[in-house]
Amino acid sequence: MQDKIIQSERLAMQVSINSIIVNLILSVGKLAAGILANSAAMISDAIHSASDVFSTFIVMAGVKISNKASDAEHQYGHERLECVAAIILAIVLALTGIGIGYAGLEKILHASAEDLKIPGSLALIAAVISIIVKEGMFWYTKKAAAKINSSALMADAWHHRSDALSSIGSFIGILGARMGYPALDPLASVVICLMIVYASYEIFKDAIDKMVDRSCDEATINTMTALINAQKGVDHIDVLQTRKFGCRIYVDVEVSADDDLTLLEAHTIAENIHKAIESNFSEVKHCMVHVNPCSEVHHD
Repeated sequence: MQDKIIQSERLAMQVSINSIIVNLILSVGKLAAGILANSAAMISDAIHSASDVFSTFIVMAGVKISNKASDAEHQYGHERLECVAAIILAIVLALTGIGIGYAGLEKILHASAEDLKIPGSLALIAAVISIIVKEGMFWYTKKAAAKINSSALMADAWHHRSDALSSIGSFIGILGARMGYPALDPLASVVICLMIVYASYEIFKDAIDKMVDRSCDEATINTMTALINAQKGVDHIDVLQTRKFGCRIYVDVEVSADDDLTLLEAHTIAENIHKAIESNFSEVKHCMVHVNPCSEVHHD
């Protein structure tokens, strides 16, 4: 288990470092293109990419701390701290989006026709490059996040996707402005704001679900149920409870077995269930199993 944690952390760190490098290059390039091409939408897009750098540092810290081994004061580990990192990331993302939207509204409501300059073609080129690169980074980061079951890294992946969406908004706004509708450029900033805020809500909701011991999805429960019932000596399942603890899962199982089993035989059933669950579900950190006699009457 410890070797797997180390490998997962290394993968998360490598993906995060790559994200920082890409975002730094993109944010500088988009900022330069936005200034030179007089595009408010592209400048807003550059700010969004720059915020990704700060967010990735939060992800790295969250992953590093959450992978610390259990200690006397934290006997169940530190996995929930990765959820804290995801929540911070969601808040930063939302504030960034609101700031971009406010700047766009200010320009729409208070700028004169002269202030709404038509952006140059350089901004269009920058938007296309950003869309391609950020969508690629989304799939690259998402694949790594799914591999190591990291909520913070998955949040960073969606941060990339929101950046790709904001670049699409920038492209539409810039193209519209160049076609004779200059107000579309700052209007794109408002649309970008809405996209970013929605993405931050999704990240926040997922992190909170993992902080409040939410159970696994129905498909996972059904698979666990079938696996437990398939174990030799199990008559039926009395209790099956799951709870998400950060990126890990804890499972509590009670099964009924023949009354005349010896203690050793009952223990073997419990051990087989324990091993089956932990070997078939890599995200399960621990499975607790209790064996009841079939004749025992259970009450909620």
